[in-house]
Amino acid sequence: MAVNAMGIRRPGHWALAWVALVSLAGCSAPAPDESTWLDNLLADRQVKDEFFREDPDSPILVERRGALLPLSYYDPDATFRVPAALEVSPEQPVFDIPTSTGEIRLMQRVGVLKFALNGEPMQLSALAEAPVRSIESLFIMFKDPTNDTDTYAGGRYLDLPRTTTGHYDLDFNRAYHPYCYYNEGYDCPYPPRENWLTAPVLVGERLAPGYTGFGAGVVPPPATDDASPVDARTAPSN
Repeated sequence: MAVNAMGIRRPGHWALAWVALVSLAGCSAPAPDESTWLDNLLADRQVKDEFFREDPDSPILVERRGALLPLSYYDPDATFRVPAALEVSPEQPVFDIPTSTGEIRLMQRVGVLKFALNGEPMQLSALAEAPVRSIESLFIMFKDPTNDTDTYAGGRYLDLPRTTTGHYDLDFNRAYHPYCYYNEGYDCPYPPRENWLTAPVLVGERLAPGYTGFGAGVVPPPATDDASPVDARTAPSN
């Protein structure tokens, strides 16, 4: 892995990891183009800052923009960008998911993304608002040990454009805070217990330096004894 003058880790392992995943899955999907990965990542962050600063639909209140913008991130690190394979859940159960405002949302597991970080096998459930009718992208909520110190206590999110192959470019550098971190008026679901990672994810969005406003001290409900979300039940037929 090469490191440039800014200390940013460049892609180097991706092609081999993708080939390994495809070989195991028995498919012939091509490896994604990584030549513009870093440029696209940084450009997208700039666009998001501009939207949050200027757009009338920005989730950040005007008086909070000085403290929160530009958004804060860990340094990009391509070792946290890995290939993942979606295993569709045959039963697709529905769960009661608690939110930041104390409400309950019905969410349905559409599948499980399987991948490896630093050689350690992991998985994350992909959820969708129930009942599921159509899915343009996979919605991933996750917690990790950084939530105690560096990132929003309620976890972070990822959106993955839906593919026809079942193979995904899982890039934790694109992990972002839910809107309720910036503004308590938003209602944000908490990651289910099965999406609590034990390894720290040291990329993606992090808390703004010195910001102690809403979100920095919010603590989600405690984990249940089992590894499943609250009140699992069979999905209704559509």
